[in-house]
Amino acid sequence: MKLFRSTLFMVLALALSLALLAAAPGPASATEELPVKGMVTLVDLGADKCIPCRMMAPILDELKIEYKGKAAIVFLDVWKDRSLAAQYGIRAIPTQVFYDKQGREAFRHEGFLSKENIELVLTKLGVEKPKAPAK
Repeated sequence: MKLFRSTLFMVLALALSLALLAAAPGPASATEELPVKGMVTLVDLGADKCIPCRMMAPILDELKIEYKGKAAIVFLDVWKDRSLAAQYGIRAIPTQVFYDKQGREAFRHEGFLSKENIELVLTKLGVEKPKAPAK
């Protein structure tokens, strides 16, 4: 029961902080060019200080390199630009939003997402998986 209460408290605290983030004014957003026109786009919304977000950072860095020219991989920090939470309808971080080539939202996920699962979504959206480098 004690574990349930502390978990519930953490969830409520996160929800309150996200609601405050959405309501607080922030700097102008630089996301007007998202999603990238004519390209499948993954927008990962999180924060540099969020542990699951930090776990995803190296995965996103790898994907940016591997899928360069095939898909756009973008990280946006909702704690640095507070308007993003409302703009993207964020309820929890990290949240990944996938857009098809026409710029329509095709898939959304909340929480940590593995490289393999990200690649599955990209493949379903028509992005060819890069070939493994020769060893």
